[in-house]
Amino acid sequence: MELLIRAVRPQDAEGIVNILNPIIEAGEDTVLDAPLTVEEEREFIVNFPGRGVFHVAERREDSKIVGFLSLEPFASYTHVFDHVAVMGTYVDLSLRRRGIGKCLASAAFEVALRNGFEKVFTYIRARNTEALAFYLGLGFRIVGTAHRQVKIDGKYEDETIVEKFLSV
Repeated sequence: MELLIRAVRPQDAEGIVNILNPIIEAGEDTVLDAPLTVEEEREFIVNFPGRGVFHVAERREDSKIVGFLSLEPFASYTHVFDHVAVMGTYVDLSLRRRGIGKCLASAAFEVALRNGFEKVFTYIRARNTEALAFYLGLGFRIVGTAHRQVKIDGKYEDETIVEKFLSV
């Protein structure tokens, strides 16, 4: 599959929602708990932080959005975290394990460095071993566990915290 990795545009909102909502509805891989509308996603894209990185993977053969990745500043209330981004990666459920996430990450990390980010940080539901393997494969390392961090349907779950330094 040939991909075009590019910056997100507001008109990508529908393609993103078509990827994200099935993941949310499956209830296994994300902490998002309610499906999004196209308009909500479009608003998110329009208001995405200027220093952030938001890329989509577009399948060249039919221009379908098959994955997306965002890197957002860790905090906006202080400048001491300006070098840290929080990452989220989502790939169409039917197209996982085909290198889409890796392509997105590679492109996003290059832009992140240019935007002043030195470190990427994320949280992974402890039960999501595929996501953990993905991030470890990108060179992330486990830095800890947030115990009882997620509460879904009255049940607690831990989250694994991982980080990757983009520069030395």
